[in-house]
Amino acid sequence: MEQRTLTQLEFSKVLGHLARLAVSESGARACLEVAPLGNPGELAAAQELLRQGAACVADTGLRMQAFPALEGVLHYLSQAHRTLDADGLWAVREVLDAAKALRERFEDQADSPRWPLLAESVLARPWPARLHPALKRCLAKDGGLRDEASPELFSVRQEIRRIHQRCTSQVKDFVAKEGLALFLQDDYMTISSDRYVLPLKSNFKGRIQGIIHDYSQTGETCYVEPLFLVEINNRLQELKHEEREEEQKVLQFLTGLARAEEDALRAAYAVAVETDVLLAKAALGSLMDGCVPEVGGEGSVELFAARHPLLALTEAGKAKPLDILLKPDQRALIISGANASGKTVCLKTLGLCALMALSGLPLPAREGSRLPFWGKVYVFMGDEQSLEDHLSTFTAQISHLSRAWGALGADSLVLLDEFGAGTDPSQGAALAQAVVDKLMEKGAFVAAATHFPALKAYGLTKPGVRSASMLFDPKTKKPVFVLAYDQVGASVALDVARECGLAEDILDQAQKYLLMGGEDSARLFDRLNELALTRERELEEVSREKLKLEQRRRTLAESFEKERRKLLDELRTQARSLMQEAQKDKISRKQALKELAQTRKSVEGLGLEPAEAAPAPAWAWEDVAVGASVSLKGWDKAGLVREKDEKRRALKLDMGGVSLWAPFEDVSPPSGIAAAKAKAASASGPAVVKEAPGAPSGPFLTLDLRGMRADEALGELAAFLDKAILRGVHGLEIIHGRGTGALRREVHGMLKDFPAVASFSLAPEDRGGDGMTLVELK
Repeated sequence: MEQRTLTQLEFSKVLGHLARLAVSESGARACLEVAPLGNPGELAAAQELLRQGAACVADTGLRMQAFPALEGVLHYLSQAHRTLDADGLWAVREVLDAAKALRERFEDQADSPRWPLLAESVLARPWPARLHPALKRCLAKDGGLRDEASPELFSVRQEIRRIHQRCTSQVKDFVAKEGLALFLQDDYMTISSDRYVLPLKSNFKGRIQGIIHDYSQTGETCYVEPLFLVEINNRLQELKHEEREEEQKVLQFLTGLARAEEDALRAAYAVAVETDVLLAKAALGSLMDGCVPEVGGEGSVELFAARHPLLALTEAGKAKPLDILLKPDQRALIISGANASGKTVCLKTLGLCALMALSGLPLPAREGSRLPFWGKVYVFMGDEQSLEDHLSTFTAQISHLSRAWGALGADSLVLLDEFGAGTDPSQGAALAQAVVDKLMEKGAFVAAATHFPALKAYGLTKPGVRSASMLFDPKTKKPVFVLAYDQVGASVALDVARECGLAEDILDQAQKYLLMGGEDSARLFDRLNELALTRERELEEVSREKLKLEQRRRTLAESFEKERRKLLDELRTQARSLMQEAQKDKISRKQALKELAQTRKSVEGLGLEPAEAAPAPAWAWEDVAVGASVSLKGWDKAGLVREKDEKRRALKLDMGGVSLWAPFEDVSPPSGIAAAKAKAASASGPAVVKEAPGAPSGPFLTLDLRGMRADEALGELAAFLDKAILRGVHGLEIIHGRGTGALRREVHGMLKDFPAVASFSLAPEDRGGDGMTLVELK
């Protein structure tokens, strides 16, 4: 990409905004180096990574910890036999802390990440597994070495602390014994020249026998080392020397670890910087209320509600949204309209959005926007005259175009602002048309802003070219910054001059010359502009009404769904209550069926599915015969009836080799998928795991452990509990038999420690007594 293009479109200012959103100095520098990518595959990967990053930030509030720059540390580390100081190692630790916090965000989701590309970008790099724990153990948060960095360092520092305590005690005793408190500047000892001293008032320095080390700046205090502290201070100097030696050993050890894992350290630093840049991009998109566009595809230009990025970032209220649209069979857009109506801003919006999209940045546009992949963007814009190079505006434009002409092709976007101006209007317009023709022959995309009438007409008549006009208010003659397609706009130069305060007599004279030139098309342009403006405002009003209706429809749908769910819950509760009363013989079966039928009718009257509201039996108990095919409601399972329990009104079903007991109310004739499965139901014997009736919310699982050894039974129980949790079953029956009670105790011990078990108890005597345990899951 030409640096001239980046400069004219002010791409660096966008990168400046991006850099301010980074949390690290290194990330900010990397933001300033963002540039358009030349490979479509590389760009697609960067855009998908940005989409996942923005989604992760929105869903989890992902943030990057601030971390220092490591370039200097890494350069120093690459030089053999040099040792990093504590500050350098502290910087390494801060970077690794930030990178580790980032890794921990995704390590829990390593098997099935929600944002796979983002997780891979963080986790796929090598990690300094020895260096980071060593730094955390040896370095304190303030950057100093911890006592625990080595046993020798701990021992030396302990001895230094003991000397300090001894000195403090001896000084206090000495001051009290000699009555020196009045002669001291402060009531504590201090350190001068790395030795313990007393701050004595200068005019009393003869009161203490000792060595004077220094005076204060005012001369009122002298620092005296009493003779009884000389030996202790000498010992202190020895210990300080030993401390420095031990600290140096620790620093050398940590530097060695960093050098041994230098590649992993560099990789972790790269992850931290890249993620900082990624999150800055996501934050930039949030600030602009933008999107990540689709780049490539069939070649159409579809920028919906696009705003100039710099205006969107600095003057959000002044950034007017524009739809910049070209169909797949169109390659050129000719924009006309009044002066100061926004034609140049429209061109710059397209150009700057293209650069941002090609750089993997979000755009200030609506979701669904798309652009072709442009490998090159060229800008020929504004007054490019140069006195130093002896170039006029026209000459400068032509010179720049001539130099770039050979590189222009199907992957190019060319922006022309008043191209051909600065010379004879008829010749300039002819030249502009010829340039657009030849650019389209090359397959390049062109967007041009013009005041040339010939170029305006060209935009309406040339195949592959689309014309658009920046509208203005016909009453005030001021621009409204609305882009209307498939029409041309008047330049209204005289009205703009009047707004700028030009004398009225000059404008009257200009109007006469305009009429003499036969240029009476102004009224026609005004009328076209007025009609286009009316149409745009009507479309805006329709869009607003459509949005209001959609919001109202969504609100009503949400309210209906909420009320529907509430009513269904009430009906389910009512149905369960009736079935429980019928099972407990509180009401007759006939009465229960009658009330359930009434409930069904009320549900049908509301347009709801009866099956959801009331689990009423669809057939009679007498209709069920052993060997019949049935379907288990709510589970979409089919099976064969093996036994009937008249007392419990339950059926023993064989479902593909698995036996279970289910209440009659949970069984229906086979239909649909269940019927197909019933045909394939196996006639093999019952399995260990079966299902039994009794839970209000449906069947619950039963496990028979009788005859098993303790270790075998506990293994079966663990697998059984996992299966129950996955199936969402809340009630379990575990048959362990009476016997000696050993198996029961093992089962109860495991249930007590199992986190998903809410409670358990022995069954009533009519259901097995102490030979069965009933379990309730959370």
